[in-house]
Amino acid sequence: MTAMTDSIRILLCDDHRIVREGLKQILADTPDIEVAAECASGPEVMHKARVEAIDLVLLDIAIAQQDGLDVLRQIKQEMPRLPVLMLSTYPEKQYAARCYKLGAAGYLNKSTDPEQLAAAIRKAAAGGVYVSPQMAETLASGLSARASSHDRAAHESLSHREYQVFQMIAAGRSVKEIADRLELSPNTVSTYRSRILEKTGASNDVGIAMYAVRHQLMPV
Repeated sequence: MTAMTDSIRILLCDDHRIVREGLKQILADTPDIEVAAECASGPEVMHKARVEAIDLVLLDIAIAQQDGLDVLRQIKQEMPRLPVLMLSTYPEKQYAARCYKLGAAGYLNKSTDPEQLAAAIRKAAAGGVYVSPQMAETLASGLSARASSHDRAAHESLSHREYQVFQMIAAGRSVKEIADRLELSPNTVSTYRSRILEKTGASNDVGIAMYAVRHQLMPV
């Protein structure tokens, strides 16, 4: 917490204003948590994280203009002691492990109860790592499964960048759109696409989308 206040000052980052307003209204009923600043895009996150006196970042994984995982990685590189809680509409089993590996202090679905959100903020601000009961069960199940089998779902072998491209293809974005969003060349995106097709066994973009739906890897 900052030296001049007992409240936890958070930077709220989501590109949907209605979501930010809803979260602010929820947290307004929590006296020890204060929304000190807010933003709607990846570049804004980095700017405000540098200049605002904050204790924690609450970051939408699908923030505009920049991939949320890239923003998380950048924050942890520049400000390793600043806790980051990730918010998402994606199922926990899809992104949570990747977020924790990059240094996130927690991963929350946007359907999380207000009490759980506040608990996660308090634990992360105190230097801990928040794992929801659902995620703890998923991680335990995953460890048990790996102990009894060497098999992995194909998408688990995708690199971080391959997974980003996979998600965008599944969402119907073109190679050019993906290249523009990730600031890559179309040839590089096409290379990632070829690797994704090989690893998932899909024959085209429709097959990638069907794979995503079959494995519940689309946002809900």
